[in-house]
Amino acid sequence: MTGGKDTAHGTATEAAGHPDWARELLEHLRPAGRDVRRVVDWLAGAVRAEVTLRDEAGATLAGTPLPLDETLAADVASGRIASAAWDGDGRHLRLVRVGHPTGACVLAVSRGEPFDRHASDVVTHTAQVIELLLTAHETQAAGVRLRRATADLRLAILQLLMVEDTVSARRVAAGLWPGLLDADTACVYVLESDPALRDRLAAECIERTRDQALVVRCPAMDGHVIVLSPREATAGDLRSLVERHPDTFVGGSVWQSLARTATAYGQAVSALAVARFRQDKTAVYAERTHPERLMDPAALRTWAARVLRPLDALPHHTRAELLATTRLGLEFTAVATAKVLGVSRNTVRARMDRVESMLGVDFDDVTVRAVVHLALHTQINLLDGQGPADSAASARCLTELLSGPAVTSWARQLLGRLDDDPRNVRRTLRTWISAGANAERAAQTLGVHAQTVREHVRSAEPVLERQLLAAGTDLYEVALAHLAVGELEQPLFAGE
Repeated sequence: MTGGKDTAHGTATEAAGHPDWARELLEHLRPAGRDVRRVVDWLAGAVRAEVTLRDEAGATLAGTPLPLDETLAADVASGRIASAAWDGDGRHLRLVRVGHPTGACVLAVSRGEPFDRHASDVVTHTAQVIELLLTAHETQAAGVRLRRATADLRLAILQLLMVEDTVSARRVAAGLWPGLLDADTACVYVLESDPALRDRLAAECIERTRDQALVVRCPAMDGHVIVLSPREATAGDLRSLVERHPDTFVGGSVWQSLARTATAYGQAVSALAVARFRQDKTAVYAERTHPERLMDPAALRTWAARVLRPLDALPHHTRAELLATTRLGLEFTAVATAKVLGVSRNTVRARMDRVESMLGVDFDDVTVRAVVHLALHTQINLLDGQGPADSAASARCLTELLSGPAVTSWARQLLGRLDDDPRNVRRTLRTWISAGANAERAAQTLGVHAQTVREHVRSAEPVLERQLLAAGTDLYEVALAHLAVGELEQPLFAGE
């Protein structure tokens, strides 16, 4: 069973001479029967003895503990002697060394009768089977540890990209996936399946993309697999994969710089919501008219820099960490943000509380969140080659940015879609936003039931083509539209 031709020949010979015990022993090598404890128990019954399997430290791994000469057991375990026999006090004892990749064990067999040829052969061959089982188990365990370590490394790279630390992400990735993050831009895809099938789906993603994409099991959503790839062919690879699996969907972002991985992730999640209702089960984030694109770019960047100026006194690393956490925290819950970043939710809340304090605002106010969200995403655009803020535009304030004819026209057109609803959904939505997106508080103001508020808000989502109940970019755009038409009061910031 182990070793060279002599061992194999001996095993075959003994199997022919003793078909019953040999066949029973070989059964323990089948996939369904690979259990060292069962083999030890079987040996005890086969030779009518007490049997124990100990590790090098003397701890019992299987069988019944036996009193042994510790010096003799140590000599066997260390390999100084391969086996030993001892007779006395009416007992007959055999010790056999069982080697394996990370050490050795001692198989001890004690019986009242002397060991004849049959019993000795059974003990010898059983030790060989145990050695095979221990080696297989350790090899399998090493493979599991390697796969887990690789998955943890992929997640660490994604978390570095989420906080815009592209330099560190590239350094970490270079060792195992050379060239993976050499490109300046990439797309992010989010696949959704039954959580029980996610591991298989992730493995297929890795196989399909041929290690030319970063495949991560989402730490926040049990059924999600995140794929970041700089290759255009990845979209087709994932689309063909989804076609083969029922109840599997994929949403993709538009091309973004690596520093905007968090933005791309949010786009992919938004597209995934659309994919669930598409026949082909796939969707790509649809670029639409965003309010910031209707504003004077130089004035907008100058305004954003002024809003975030209280954070400029912080060390660069601390400032980047706070802003990256806040950017994700405005898109997702504190729990989901913590899982994506690999920190505790208390850390997420502490970082966002610090940003609140330095900016002199309250994130419970949806309009505050919307304005900070606008400033943060404007600042990200500075990394995409749009140039620095224009000091000549420093006189611009948020009111002036939102009062431009293009922004005002966009806001009126967007909110005007709700005017035809006889339930006055527009008023409900405005009140709900003003109440911090809290249905109970909005219901008290309107004198209706909280469920009515939720139904009105939910009915506004398909009309506005935006998700409102899940806080994020869609909700903040609607809040900015209300600010632009003067239906909500503009928040004040310490930097303005």
